[in-house]
Amino acid sequence: MLNKDKKPILQMLSEPFQAFKNRVFAKLYLAQTISLIGDAFTWVGLALLAYQFDKERSPVILATALTLRVSAFIIFSPFAGVLADKVDRKRILYVTHFIRMAIICCLPFITAEWQIYILVFFLNIFNAFFTPTYRAVIPQIIEGKYYREAVGLSTATYQLLGILGPGLAGITAVWLGAREIFFVDAVSFIAAAILIISIPRKALQKGVAAASEQSQDAWGDVVKGIRLLFGNKILRFALSIEFISAVAGAMILVNTIGHIKNTLQLSDKYYGWVMAAFGIGAAIAAFVSGSLDKSKERIVSLVSGALLLGIAVCFANYIPYNILIIFWAIAGLGQSLAEIPSETLIAENIASADQGKVYGSHFAFSHLWWAITYPIAGFLGSRFPQKEFLYGGLLTLALFFITVLIFKPSFKYSAIKS
Repeated sequence: MLNKDKKPILQMLSEPFQAFKNRVFAKLYLAQTISLIGDAFTWVGLALLAYQFDKERSPVILATALTLRVSAFIIFSPFAGVLADKVDRKRILYVTHFIRMAIICCLPFITAEWQIYILVFFLNIFNAFFTPTYRAVIPQIIEGKYYREAVGLSTATYQLLGILGPGLAGITAVWLGAREIFFVDAVSFIAAAILIISIPRKALQKGVAAASEQSQDAWGDVVKGIRLLFGNKILRFALSIEFISAVAGAMILVNTIGHIKNTLQLSDKYYGWVMAAFGIGAAIAAFVSGSLDKSKERIVSLVSGALLLGIAVCFANYIPYNILIIFWAIAGLGQSLAEIPSETLIAENIASADQGKVYGSHFAFSHLWWAITYPIAGFLGSRFPQKEFLYGGLLTLALFFITVLIFKPSFKYSAIKS
């Protein structure tokens, strides 16, 4: 006989979809999903363009484009969060889509490498304005009991489309052509914008205080967002765990290809399978997180996620390929557990009128962590090609234990609004 506190597996798996009962969230979720598919088309198209320009330098071109992407997020997302607390959020969401559509439409006509860099930078400026606004809207439009399900569903979709999106984009590119793929990409942004336009303005403007809308001190509001983010102990701990997650995640993203092809002497398809396992593990954790944790005890997720990541990465140099697939799935699970709680914690700990500022600051710093850890992963991979994962895993675990000692997180945490 089942324990009354335990739910049937099918019911648990269906719970994330309860968030769709909120029609506003359902439309925003669909718009986000369409946008993510468009992003996959963008990066596959850019990879093909880079190869057309210079097949020898194509990795450098793509690496530079990715660096510019992260730079745009770091520089502009704090101001985007401030804007989300000041102006019409609906307008931010659909205008950024139309502008990104216009930039995407320029990509098929570029003739020089420097044009890629300019367009990618501007494209991600407006991406930096969209994402913090989207995150600030979700806790305002959806009932508290469904909020974690909504976050988990959005994150799971992001992870799954990270796997499936490039494949769909690649098939489309073969069918239409490398440059023509961008027009399909542009259509996706138009479709997402139309969905956003159909949402009532009032529904997206909940939680925005009149005082915030009238404030003219943009820089002061950016500083306030950073201060609120780092001024709350549990948010500081969560952000520290995200840095630890970025250390391990960068090791996986940067060094897996070299390990598969050089150390294990396997072909590209084996790299694809092992990275798919990583993405599927992350998607599963994100998908069921809302059902597994209804309480406000997010510390368990943060701590277990960081530990799983560190342990999985530590052993990667010493296990065969079949076991590596399992370990990478565990690492993906850990990464989602380490990163998902932050959005919920901001919603629980920051007053509604200030959430946009804090989501913007969080978006900037979480991307800054990756900007720091990518070079670390590259150094370990090039300097210690047979032990890079061992050292990266040990660094992850060392940072984890230092963080726990500094913050001494309580497993009986309860949310307190700032």
